[in-house]
Amino acid sequence: MLHARNAGQGQAVLLLHAFPLNSRMWEPQVEAFRHRARLIAPDFPGFGLSGAPSSTPSLERYAQEVVALLDHLRVTNVVVVGLSMGGYVAFRLQAELGSRLYGLLLADTRPTADGEEAVAARHELAVEVESEGVEAAAQEFLPKLLGPTTMRTQPALIDKVRSIMLENTVAGVAGALRAMAARADVTSLLPRIRCPVICLAGEEDTVTPPDVVRAMAARIPGARAEIVPNAGHLTNLEAPEAFNDALAALLAIAAPA
Repeated sequence: MLHARNAGQGQAVLLLHAFPLNSRMWEPQVEAFRHRARLIAPDFPGFGLSGAPSSTPSLERYAQEVVALLDHLRVTNVVVVGLSMGGYVAFRLQAELGSRLYGLLLADTRPTADGEEAVAARHELAVEVESEGVEAAAQEFLPKLLGPTTMRTQPALIDKVRSIMLENTVAGVAGALRAMAARADVTSLLPRIRCPVICLAGEEDTVTPPDVVRAMAARIPGARAEIVPNAGHLTNLEAPEAFNDALAALLAIAAPA
């Protein structure tokens, strides 16, 4: 069973973390919403306090383990928030959750698969992580995940993100890299989404640029795109107030009657 932070009462909100972080990245959202919602933030296998993967990791397996967690916690319906890799898993929860899925916040993520060059880079980094440790992934990803404004104005956040990255295991990080490299394109699933959806990106996100997120929103019935100024890829940490406003707006329209 995945380890998960589980705080608050009310509408269940599932928070799926980015790579190569863990559930601790959601502290600003847990603090802001714990008095009006139930925040459930799992660590994927080998991340945070979850044990190392017991089988070959895949995004589909991550989704199955998340559903098992929700079942264990007796969650009957849920709003899902997925950022980056968490968004990749969120796409795969649509079929797993069915009518239990009440809303989606897809942040700094994309439905498409990696190209050949990106696949090769992920496999190369996985080998490097296995030989040199998680620090190799931190060095590779930290400059990409935070926007220039954040790098210039929030030095404490840089240190925090790096410390979260280093809490994860070699098996978890290497496995996730290979799982992301193997993911399929799910663009064809977007028109089938029927719950309320907000697609969000940082204005300075170079990993998932705003135009990618706008295009994704355009394929989802009724979805809207929101671009967060002065933020890079980790919008929930770089601009927590704007991110929390988007989540509050989603909860207002997604909560069951």
